[in-house]
Amino acid sequence: MSDNSNPVKYQAINFADKLSLFSEQWAPKVIAQMNDYQIKIVKIQGDFSWHQHAQTDETFIVLQGLLRLDFRDGSVQLAAGEMYVVPKGVEHKPFAAAEVKMLLIEPQGVLNTGDLELSELTAINDVWI
Repeated sequence: MSDNSNPVKYQAINFADKLSLFSEQWAPKVIAQMNDYQIKIVKIQGDFSWHQHAQTDETFIVLQGLLRLDFRDGSVQLAAGEMYVVPKGVEHKPFAAAEVKMLLIEPQGVLNTGDLELSELTAINDVWI
């Protein structure tokens, strides 16, 4: 017998709607979770700090704008509709000359500044929107 006291709500997650709910930069917001992985939206502009994630890969999916991921030995540019997976342990630095709106996919609990000491760029983690 099924329990109808808490019916499931089937509703798509609209990226534009979620992005309209905040304006701050470099502050990822969780919009969904799949197993231990979180899907986050974020707005960025300017230069970030060099960092790495020793324990996990990190996926960047650009929804709007042009993102450059710098590496110590090169870079990759991502336009809307493109993605890149930074392998664990690879030092990288995101940069956006104009605002970029994107998705991040990473395990729950991963800090945006990776293995660095906490800084003014470290976002509060696990903020759902």
